[in-house]
Amino acid sequence: MGSYRVLAVDDSLLMRRKVQKTLRDTEFEVIATAANGQEAVERFEEHRPDLVLLDVVMPRLDGPGALKQIMELDPQARVIMISSLGTEETVSECLERGALRFLQKPFTDDLLLNTLRSVLPA
Repeated sequence: MGSYRVLAVDDSLLMRRKVQKTLRDTEFEVIATAANGQEAVERFEEHRPDLVLLDVVMPRLDGPGALKQIMELDPQARVIMISSLGTEETVSECLERGALRFLQKPFTDDLLLNTLRSVLPA
């Protein structure tokens, strides 16, 4: 079903599963997941997904660090940051580095889908 390929990055297995479950039977398909920022960059390079859902607080390489590397690989990358700790400073930093949206945890299925749809090419 999915026509948009999504990379879901979160150090919480529960959150990765929630995203996969939410996107099932929609126009989005989770083609890869990662549990830390280092894996996120590797998976991005390997799969070149249409969209990236990227957690902010993670081990090995945090979200802002992974975002920077992903944007260096592809300045057109469509990245949505996700965090339960959305301080204004972090939000601003990520948006300045190229993230398109910032999603606050916990979020509803509808909010996730609407946020993904809001960053699709027209």
